[in-house]
Amino acid sequence: MTALTLSTSSATTLRADAVVVGVAKGAKGPVVALGAEAIDKAFDGKLAAVLETLGASGGEGEVTKLPSASGIKAPVVLAVGLGDAPAKGEDFDTETLRRAAGSAARALTGTKKAAFALPLADVESAAAVAEGALLGAYAFTAYRGGDGKAAKGDAGKNAPLAEVTLLGGKPRDKAYKAAIERAEALAAEVNRARDLVNIPSNDLTPKSFAAQAQAAAKEFGLSIEVLDEKALAKGGYGGLIGVGQGSENPPRLVKIAYRHSKASKTLALVGKGITYDSGGISLKPAGHNETMKCDMSGAAAVFAAVVAAARLGLKVNVTGWLALAENMPSGSATRPGDVLRMYSGKTVEVLNTDAEGRLVLADALTRASEEKPDAIVDVATLTGAMVLALGNRTFGIMANDDAFRTSLHEISQEVGEQSWPMPMPVELLKGMDSPIADIANMGERAGGGLVAGLFLQEFVGEGITWAHLDIAGPAFHEGAPYGYTHKGGTGSAVRTLVRLAERTAAGDLG
Repeated sequence: MTALTLSTSSATTLRADAVVVGVAKGAKGPVVALGAEAIDKAFDGKLAAVLETLGASGGEGEVTKLPSASGIKAPVVLAVGLGDAPAKGEDFDTETLRRAAGSAARALTGTKKAAFALPLADVESAAAVAEGALLGAYAFTAYRGGDGKAAKGDAGKNAPLAEVTLLGGKPRDKAYKAAIERAEALAAEVNRARDLVNIPSNDLTPKSFAAQAQAAAKEFGLSIEVLDEKALAKGGYGGLIGVGQGSENPPRLVKIAYRHSKASKTLALVGKGITYDSGGISLKPAGHNETMKCDMSGAAAVFAAVVAAARLGLKVNVTGWLALAENMPSGSATRPGDVLRMYSGKTVEVLNTDAEGRLVLADALTRASEEKPDAIVDVATLTGAMVLALGNRTFGIMANDDAFRTSLHEISQEVGEQSWPMPMPVELLKGMDSPIADIANMGERAGGGLVAGLFLQEFVGEGITWAHLDIAGPAFHEGAPYGYTHKGGTGSAVRTLVRLAERTAAGDLG
């Protein structure tokens, strides 16, 4: 991963391949942001005017490169837009800085070292710039290069920015050092989740996903248990078996746990891990299959969050449950109209085999509930209905506790992940009535994302605080990159889950 350091050196004297400065939209044109005073002075105070001549406005995410002026060691100055300049006495918010740093890092692909002279008002802003730079300096290259012999110079040209130096931080200050170490650990785990999502389904099966979890457990001292198809069948995990029985790659349930000797609270995180979703017998229509390797994004987020908690040494117990299966059509696949007996003992009439995520999550939620954690959060690319409701960048939050739902919404906003609290209208339960089973896996078409949440709630243990994050929109980005977000897997929800664990460790959630 990209190396990250703090420095008190001047932006003009530090040796680097490029120096990054911020530019904002002012009332009369672009204005140079704090942190770039020395660079502006080298341009005789005319850096903003030069940038305006080049077409820069200071708009958020805008990137402008120009040759350095005399007296600047770095040969290139990169100005990144911060959007509207804040009012006098106010600072840029952390997400603006995070995205700006990400945009700059992406624009510096193929560069060895860059100095970031963005406005660092405090520890929080330094952490945001560090996170953004590390998340922006990402590339998934495992399948590039054909026979492994890339063209000469191609690897370096497409390699992520190798080294970032944050100027204006305090290298000897404990708070700054801790913030940078946290940013490094967090970015590494978000990128782990991104990598998992980006791996094609022919290489990431339930078995190989479980193997990755086993390797990480060994590396970070985590406990792990993997239930294979025989153990799942013996244990009565009808949801996981039912979804996975049509595939040659059988399902797995992985329990990966981090424990702290001084922890007083336990979080259970449950992730949907459909390593490929064809829809099963209820086959997806053409045009809806190409990105279905991303249907395990929830399990990737949970896995990464557990490892992050271990790396950060948080005083909270965190258990991750990865419900892994491949949903394929075949002669052995579950059919519409079949009835599955779930791990909880409840029976489910399967009206649509493409509503499979809720089936594997139901088994994992019941199993997680048996350990009586203080709270359960499940994460899933669950419904297209949630995408229609909230778009491609916002995940929905449902919960059986209003205060917990509000806390998760606040946490996600704090870390820069867009979310929105969603209701759980009890009248929608009626639509899942089945004439032959306890419940059907489908209900009313309208409000389909809410119906799915109501279904999941039926499998949460009594008295346990629970929330459901439907990340179907933001988990996989198909458009042009922006900020620190690349095409492909995004690592959605990892930062929210880690902040939840941190707050729980600090006793902030009661």
